[in-house]
Amino acid sequence: MTAAVDTPAPAATASGSDDQRSERRLAYWLIAPAVVLMLAVTGYPIGYAIWLSLQRNNMAAPDDTEFVGLANYITILTDQYWWTAFFVTLAITVVSVAIEFVLGMALALVMHRTIFGKGVIRTAVLIPYGIVTVAASYSWYYAWTPSTGYLANLLPEGSAPLTEQIPSLAIVVLAEVWKTTPFMALLLLAGLALVPQDLLNAAQMDGAGAWKRLVKVILPLIKPAILVALLFRTLDAFRIFDNIYVLTGGANNTGSVSILGYDNLFKAFNVGLGSAISVLIFLCVAIIAFIFIKIFGAAAPGAAEERR
Repeated sequence: MTAAVDTPAPAATASGSDDQRSERRLAYWLIAPAVVLMLAVTGYPIGYAIWLSLQRNNMAAPDDTEFVGLANYITILTDQYWWTAFFVTLAITVVSVAIEFVLGMALALVMHRTIFGKGVIRTAVLIPYGIVTVAASYSWYYAWTPSTGYLANLLPEGSAPLTEQIPSLAIVVLAEVWKTTPFMALLLLAGLALVPQDLLNAAQMDGAGAWKRLVKVILPLIKPAILVALLFRTLDAFRIFDNIYVLTGGANNTGSVSILGYDNLFKAFNVGLGSAISVLIFLCVAIIAFIFIKIFGAAAPGAAEERR
């Protein structure tokens, strides 16, 4: 008979688990100060805005302040102005982000494949993103001003595109795309830098054309970068304010939800309604982020392992 040989594997496994728990606890302690600071910086304003949204509070009548519960939210959600602004914001967001993604991917591929003058090309592409949004908005405003704007002079005489809803929204989308496409391209370029050249060479040797390599190899591998780019730009586009404020001021049903909140807070001095609009915008942004992470996060490489 042969004696059984004892193996220390279970002890080693237990020791490894203890080490992992210790590292996890250390990680929690290290990030705790940053979490507390972020909660203090962001949590208090959000909580205070929620509290103000539950009151009838108008700075024009400071003595007439009363807790009204959800009355401000009911007023907003049953008002046509909110839904008009919401759908205008949604349309601008969807159209501008879709165009920016296509153009940004094209620019990212060009910058990634360029052999000569990479620095010059990347600098030229990023110039629009470096310009202050308000300054860029005024340049578009004067360009489309009748009789003086160089773009307005290309239109038939008597045209005033900034006084009509659809042309105004098209100009707003154009200004958004021109300004922020470089940001999208920069994030996608970072993703392209992580694609192994060996895979592309292997796909090319298997007979895959440029389009098939893009769809079957490149896009699946840069899904995390696509998630970040689309998420950041969608959240930013949904909160659009500058371009609309300068180009149209929200006239002719071109106002966004941020413009509506601004009008209530800083023009009508209605703190209660303005705060309620701000809270609704925050909820919309949170829902958008959740949807993006659920849709794209589950498909990103490594997501299955992270859930285990």
